[in-house]
Amino acid sequence: MNKSSVILTICALAAILALAGCGEPTPYPQFSEMPPSAIALLGQHHIVGASVRNSPIMTHVFGQGPEVILILATIHGDEPAGTPLLRNLAKHIRSHLQLVNGRTIVLLPVANPDGFAQNTRHNANGVDLNRNFSASNRINTATTGRSALSEPEARAISQIIEEYKPDRIVSLHQRRNRRPGCIDYDGSAGAIAGRMAQYCNLPVNKLGAMPGSLGSYAGLTLRIPIITFEMQTPDSKLTAHALWRKYGKALLAAITYPIGPE
Repeated sequence: MNKSSVILTICALAAILALAGCGEPTPYPQFSEMPPSAIALLGQHHIVGASVRNSPIMTHVFGQGPEVILILATIHGDEPAGTPLLRNLAKHIRSHLQLVNGRTIVLLPVANPDGFAQNTRHNANGVDLNRNFSASNRINTATTGRSALSEPEARAISQIIEEYKPDRIVSLHQRRNRRPGCIDYDGSAGAIAGRMAQYCNLPVNKLGAMPGSLGSYAGLTLRIPIITFEMQTPDSKLTAHALWRKYGKALLAAITYPIGPE
């Protein structure tokens, strides 16, 4: 199957799935005749670990290109707006396959499945996963973990970073107690933050590297540019469609950086 045939097949399948009202894609048996490159473009689920209560931690990976972008949501279970936002991003990618050209896009819609299910910040062990990474500034406590990567969810995220070696990372959060949302960053991600801010109503605000956070680990220890995208507290009440209209272009700007959204 040549490249043109692959693209036509993918577009046809995407149209069929859209008309059928399907949600997130799964490994459909009818894809078995398709070449691996076509399946990679359309997107694949991968189970990368399990939570404390044995819920699967799943990524959705598009493409096989050398430029790698990792976007994750709901590392804090009581900040859930990023999950429907990423699911809409997956749908958008399937209908705009040019986004995958030269790229691998790794989406992690629910980084903290147990906290997400219970609407709690921490995981089922009472640990703040965003303080559990092996950054040089981490502090060992009951709520940050007795050691770095003590929690299976944090280990899964670390494994994703090690496997894919992303060129940039976006972590979706929500500000607590109705504090203003903002686009925070660590490492050399200031320009990316500025570009994302052009496409939403969140200002760039450097909050500082928190001890043991993913931002500290990726941005300072590993030197991977990372955005902490702090949406607003009431965004949890928005529909998935409204979230996409509000923040979708900002996420696309992070994917297509340094050019504008496609």
